[in-house]
Amino acid sequence: MKKYVFGVDVGGTTVKMGLFDMNANVLEKWEIPSVTANGGERVLPDIAASIEEKMGKYEIEQDEVAGVGIGVPGPVDAEGTVYKTANLGWDTVFNIPEAFRKHLDVPVMAGNDANVAALGEMWQGGGKGFKDLVVVTLGTGVGGGIISNGQMVTGALGAGGEIGHIHVEDAETEECGCHNIGCLEQYASATGIVRLAKKRLAKDEEASVLRDRELSAKAVWDAVKFGDKVAIEIAEQFGQYLGKGLAAVACVVNPKAFVIGGGVSKAGEVIFEYVKPYYMQYAFRGCRDVEFALAKLGNDAGIFGAAKLVLDEEGKTE
Repeated sequence: MKKYVFGVDVGGTTVKMGLFDMNANVLEKWEIPSVTANGGERVLPDIAASIEEKMGKYEIEQDEVAGVGIGVPGPVDAEGTVYKTANLGWDTVFNIPEAFRKHLDVPVMAGNDANVAALGEMWQGGGKGFKDLVVVTLGTGVGGGIISNGQMVTGALGAGGEIGHIHVEDAETEECGCHNIGCLEQYASATGIVRLAKKRLAKDEEASVLRDRELSAKAVWDAVKFGDKVAIEIAEQFGQYLGKGLAAVACVVNPKAFVIGGGVSKAGEVIFEYVKPYYMQYAFRGCRDVEFALAKLGNDAGIFGAAKLVLDEEGKTE
């Protein structure tokens, strides 16, 4: 009888892991370092070893494990094949479940980390109650995870949901990290907000509390809440870009909800005041009936979503 499932969220620095029972209760959460040297050859073996250690601690037999779900920072298709990921040193195309089972022979499901986190938010987070949603992560970059009818949208080669690289600005001259120009990530990420702030502050000498602070996305949103005119202008720019980008996404997948997470979301629902009007301006009429919500699982979204991958395969969750 299957009693346990492991959720794994692989990052470039650490691997977050969780042990769940079949009713989605978290029995333990922990982390191990991501050893990315030598082409990331230790990443999967180290995960397997750590899971075996926990199995010993909890006296879990191998046939009691429903499986291991794994989210990784790179394109992963529906079969669990990863198409390289620089953050882990993986520069070859390989099937994650097949590779993992060489170290621990249990069922394995794998997906892109943003898509897997979106699954977690749908299941137990800010998207609970929705089956069609887009989770938008506003951090150092802009990540996205699309859930359609309760299932992750991966695309042909696992690049589905890369909404941070939707083109939103023709007049841009600087390259995005992806080497394209005018990507949403250049304006709506935490670093993008700082970039907008620097440009606005350089435009003139208008008084602003931002001139006396170290610039960060948090500083901008704190100044917005303070009523700072310059900060509000920056928030308007941010909202216009993000609203335009989400309207483009909505035309393709028609979600019922956008769930906003990442460091920028810590500003709270004030960000919706600047995004929603522009979303409504740009969105196709049939896509305007949509809700905006904040993500709730934080850094745990990945392990929850990875566990959900396995539980869905087992047919144990609603």
